[in-house]
Amino acid sequence: MILGIPIAHGNTAKIYHHDNQIIKVFHEHLPKEEARHEAIKQEFAYTSGLPVPRVVDITEVQGRQAIIMEQIQGKTLGELLLKNRDDVEYYLTLSVDVQQKIHQIEAVSFTPMKAKLKSKILSAQRLTDKQKQKLLDQLDQMAFDNKLCHGDFHLFNLILSGEKVYIIDWVDSSSGNRCADVCRTYLLYTLHFNEIAEHYLTLYCEKSGLTRNEVLEWEPIIAGARMAEIVPTENPDSLLEIIRRHTD
Repeated sequence: MILGIPIAHGNTAKIYHHDNQIIKVFHEHLPKEEARHEAIKQEFAYTSGLPVPRVVDITEVQGRQAIIMEQIQGKTLGELLLKNRDDVEYYLTLSVDVQQKIHQIEAVSFTPMKAKLKSKILSAQRLTDKQKQKLLDQLDQMAFDNKLCHGDFHLFNLILSGEKVYIIDWVDSSSGNRCADVCRTYLLYTLHFNEIAEHYLTLYCEKSGLTRNEVLEWEPIIAGARMAEIVPTENPDSLLEIIRRHTD
């Protein structure tokens, strides 16, 4: 299979368009079952009635694990917002409505969010042992349930096709507390799209009945977990500042 030039790439995979399908080819350093695990999560979301691309196959491409899925015609809400900045309320409202639908679903069989956060905090190399312990102590005090949480929810993982918004990239999804999932989205916006971060948080809280405090009490924990991901376009000092405010 000759894939050509990827149409997108991220920390876990490169994305290709091939024969009216999308091929997600995972980086070779990832665990061997990574593609299967993500495909199972995506299929769960699909069968739960969420607008999600259908998984066609789990395979190997040029020796690397891959997922083949249906192609969704359209553009991401992030792309659309960059071209129509006056429509920020419209695109954020679409995203919040979709995120709330995700959070209504019980996902008992998914990886527990607490375990994922703990593992990431422990593996964050730039955190001191003292900082890690304080974050883990805070994590132990947080309440968890079994709500489906996307784990990487933002405008660039939402594709508008006609009047329907599709959710992509389920690799970081877990079963846990929706406040943590909202905090993760808020943190990503503060790091990459700061002008909409507060707008997003206000809108989600208004629609859900959550308070800012319920969401933002997760901020140091989510920032600590993000430290493990080593994203080249992010300044880790920004994450460390959040953590220091709550742990020093």
